[in-house]
Amino acid sequence: MDSIISVSYLALFLIISLGLVVGKAKIRGFSLDISAVIFIAMLLGHFGFRLPSEYQYIGLLLFIFTIGIQSGPGFFRSFRQYGKQLFIIASIIIASGALITWLLSSLMNIDKALAVGLFNGAMTSTPGLAAAVEVSNSPMASIGYGIAYPFGVIGVVLFVSLIPKILRINFKKSEEEFNLSVKQSYPEFIPGNFRVENPNIDGKSLVDLKFRTATNCVISRVKHDGVTITPSRDTVLHHGDVVRALGTAEDLENVKLFVGPQTEEELQLDKGHDVQWVLVTSKQVINKPLQKLNLGANYDATVVRIRRSGIEIRPMHYTMLRFGDRLMVATSRESMKQVVRLLGNDDKRLSETDFLPITLGIVIGILVGMVKIPVFGLFDFSLGITGGVLAAALVLSGIGKTGPIIWSMSSNANQLFRELGLLMFLATVGCEAGGHIEETFINYGAGLIAAGAAITIIPLIIALIVGRYFLKMNFLTLMGVMTGGMTSTPGLAAINTQSDSGIAQVSYAAVYPLALVLMIIFSNILFKLPVF
Repeated sequence: MDSIISVSYLALFLIISLGLVVGKAKIRGFSLDISAVIFIAMLLGHFGFRLPSEYQYIGLLLFIFTIGIQSGPGFFRSFRQYGKQLFIIASIIIASGALITWLLSSLMNIDKALAVGLFNGAMTSTPGLAAAVEVSNSPMASIGYGIAYPFGVIGVVLFVSLIPKILRINFKKSEEEFNLSVKQSYPEFIPGNFRVENPNIDGKSLVDLKFRTATNCVISRVKHDGVTITPSRDTVLHHGDVVRALGTAEDLENVKLFVGPQTEEELQLDKGHDVQWVLVTSKQVINKPLQKLNLGANYDATVVRIRRSGIEIRPMHYTMLRFGDRLMVATSRESMKQVVRLLGNDDKRLSETDFLPITLGIVIGILVGMVKIPVFGLFDFSLGITGGVLAAALVLSGIGKTGPIIWSMSSNANQLFRELGLLMFLATVGCEAGGHIEETFINYGAGLIAAGAAITIIPLIIALIVGRYFLKMNFLTLMGVMTGGMTSTPGLAAINTQSDSGIAQVSYAAVYPLALVLMIIFSNILFKLPVF
């Protein structure tokens, strides 16, 4: 038994090592990178190499969980911004795949259970296969899955690797376009100095003026009688004062109307006042709104900016603080020490790895994936293990904190676990797929393989045309949606080797749970449809 375990360990690391070596090779600037592992695994799998299935599940769980934790906040933001487009592309991929399967099964007189298996293999959907086996009650579904799965894996990887070359896509440009769209949705905050000349606000305090509500801006400095201070809510404005407001360009126009003309006059803070960025790392303040911290009343402090995941958020009284937020705070030097102590400001906390959120999050995800929900009495729906873990990770990272547990990971730890999980997953599924190649050709011929290839490639082409030329989607976002719609983890890995921006990961995570649901639904529909 020990020798078998040792051999499996040896085989795992041998495949990964060979794959990484091959992946570094470049031909005319093109390389497979980490995706080469699956091709080496398939080659060795053809010659009898096998790995325990536990490696596949452990690897997949680590990979999916880390994607969910990293993409959670971006997932909900992306779904709000692109929800309709994501739904359209995912539906096109899966519905067209089901339609092509139905047409080919009718034309080629393919057994229904075998056809549903082909559909799920071509879409690389294990939860869909489980639904297919259950609804058909036939081993033919598993055989069809085995026939179509190898090309389903390879086809998506090749498609997302070659299409950018064929279309001459500039990934840097796609990243810039995405960042520009984010800036348009979340405009940059800029400062502006204004002289108080409106007689209606002379002698009134900021709280009486309801300045933030009236202008959507925050005042970070006030100059009165030659002395510049950081204001509190009770600071009174007088004619001739100069205030520094922070907001979008549009908001600053409101300040000009409300206060008076813009000025280039400098506002140097008095030695007793300070403005600095403070990092939120204290568990006591995470998931609490700014209003509850009462920084103004307790410390005469004003939160001027909030930066989260590279995006500036308008500081409002209801804004919930998240672990890793950076707050620009204006207050006195003495009070700043207390604010820093309250918020944490511990850079080391960002690089620490707490294993409890990882292990507990995966356990919660597995339990969520095991829940079965009856759908109109026709079939039972469940997210499956991977779908449950992804859904749990997205929700938990969106929540941010539960009691003492902070649902986050340092970027270094996330990258390490993600790549380790991906390597284990690719090596295992590659060996299994490679073992079916020869058997598939001998027993079923090229016809079913060609059918499976068509079910894989045609929906991708349709989705590419609709997403790029009709919906005008960002290319990296579209690639992430397409791999998510195909539930293709290796496909996402192939995109990640071409761009490290994380844009594709967010859209992949956004559409993956939807794709799982649609695959299960269409598997049931496909089996019940009569052939023509």
